[in-house]
Amino acid sequence: MSERVARSPSQSRTATRAGPYLMASPMISFICTCLRKNSGYLLCTMRRVSHRSDVCSGIHRSGLATLVATVVVTLSILGAPTASAHGTVPLVGTFRLTGGACDPVSGAISGSYFQLIFPHGNVNTGYFFQNSSSPCFNKSYTTISPGTQGGLATGTYQPGPRPAFDKKGDARASAIIRPVPFAAIDLSLSSQPIDPQTRKAVPAPVITDNAGRLSGNTEALSASWKRIYINQGSPKPRGARPGLTKPVSGRYNLRTHAFSLSWTSQIVGGPFTGFIGYWHLVGTFVPLG
Repeated sequence: MSERVARSPSQSRTATRAGPYLMASPMISFICTCLRKNSGYLLCTMRRVSHRSDVCSGIHRSGLATLVATVVVTLSILGAPTASAHGTVPLVGTFRLTGGACDPVSGAISGSYFQLIFPHGNVNTGYFFQNSSSPCFNKSYTTISPGTQGGLATGTYQPGPRPAFDKKGDARASAIIRPVPFAAIDLSLSSQPIDPQTRKAVPAPVITDNAGRLSGNTEALSASWKRIYINQGSPKPRGARPGLTKPVSGRYNLRTHAFSLSWTSQIVGGPFTGFIGYWHLVGTFVPLG
């Protein structure tokens, strides 16, 4: 948090404490600690105890003099994200994806990918669906590439086109990821205010950072394939976490903006009910604006 200090050219090095004060309003509360300088100015530092911005005023009376320090605290500078009292920062912008790739020699997987897990399997023990259209030696990996908007946007929706499928049943949505062959039929992702599988209202995707650890809500993410919609968010619509649906988690580098995001989403209803989708996205976050 920034602070402004009122000083005079003849300011002495000595100081006496003139606080702390608890400054409160309907918008915010601060712990305001003031040091009274011999020159007659106050130096005030503050510790925020709520998440909004306001004005903190510290008043100290000594004899006939009234010393007033007013500190205006600005929590959002040049559009930078603002941390809450718990240290979480919403990352609003686009999580631009690094496309997935398979090393033909080592078989190592890099970049972004998707795996479909059979019922009763899990990410650790396996029992993965084998995608015959995968370019990888290990057919359980379906590599994904960035779409026309570069990746996953937060704070907004990325709806699919109308019609959503071509005559073959290939998905046409292309904003988040490029449609990718899955068992010879193109699979893709989109997000919209009404989840097309459950017909329930869902919030736009949200990702937050807390000291390099990511969490969030991808409830609105919908996979489209072979003329069917499959919710692939975490949590599921209305906050449900059936079966092996696990929260969004990941890491974020504030300096380079590199990120990794992962979550699992168990399918409820339709031909794949009980299957689990595992999504692993990596790339670079680009803030809005």
